[in-house]
Amino acid sequence: YIEQLRSVRGARDRDLVRFDAPAFHVRATVHAPGGARSVGVGADRTGRKRVTIDAVEMPRLTDALGALPSVMVAPRDVSLVSEGPGERRRYLDITLALTSASYLRALRHYRAALERRNAALRAAARHRRGPDAAAVWEPALAEHGAVLVAERRGWVERHGAEFTRLSHAIGEQARAAIAYATSLPDDGAVEDALLAAFARLRDHDLRRGSTHAGPHRDDLALTLDGRDLRVVGSAGQQRTGAIALRLLEAATLRERRGTLPVLLLDDPFAELDNRRAARVLDLLLEGGVGQVVLCVPRPEEIPARFTRLARHRIAAGVLTEGA
Repeated sequence: YIEQLRSVRGARDRDLVRFDAPAFHVRATVHAPGGARSVGVGADRTGRKRVTIDAVEMPRLTDALGALPSVMVAPRDVSLVSEGPGERRRYLDITLALTSASYLRALRHYRAALERRNAALRAAARHRRGPDAAAVWEPALAEHGAVLVAERRGWVERHGAEFTRLSHAIGEQARAAIAYATSLPDDGAVEDALLAAFARLRDHDLRRGSTHAGPHRDDLALTLDGRDLRVVGSAGQQRTGAIALRLLEAATLRERRGTLPVLLLDDPFAELDNRRAARVLDLLLEGGVGQVVLCVPRPEEIPARFTRLARHRIAAGVLTEGA
């Protein structure tokens, strides 16, 4: 929550407040190469959020975004593979927005322009007007959309080989690969191509009330031996792909932020056979991450190699040290 300033499960802030409390607050002391600092995030029942760094309230939430570099690995991550393109676009957006100021800025502007163009299309349809009002937002969509496409493509190109290596290291025998799936050209003319697509589809978009071209329609394609992992992959293979993506997220944070991210493992061995589970642990022990927090439903699931780690038990909402 402290890293993304939102629930990783998608819950609304006001729903995170305990029934008998007016608000909630999360605080952490972050140790990084530049020194230690205190980061706090809180929200009340109205949804108003307050973020502080070293007891100073931040005027903008984005000023504290990514203050605690961390990556969470959980069973629900399989949706990155098994669900539709929206899950993978969200993965790319979060990974890149947390590590690239230019991407975060372009994403905010793109989403704002997209919302306004769609609103203009719906208003034109209601009043039986032409789609010309929607065209006002197309230059901004094209400008910022081109930035998103370029940074997404660059990330995939830099990390494609590592995704293959990680998948194989976990135990995947087939060749796993990632690719950026888009209808836009890769010759540097993305902005012009977007403008042309918006103009070409304007009447179609008017009938549908939404924009049908742009990076919000693209996908991160995951394949095994060239075939769609979502279609041909077993539960274990899909879980392997999801874990590899999370490890790439950690690598991106490490490379771009210059610090080792905290790795949060929530029941990480679900749907993995013993061989793959052991290999996941081997990858973690290679390094590349900072503090590791491992949560399992039964103590015996913690591998012997982790017996020297500090242990805690959570029961009925109470955290007990050394249990």
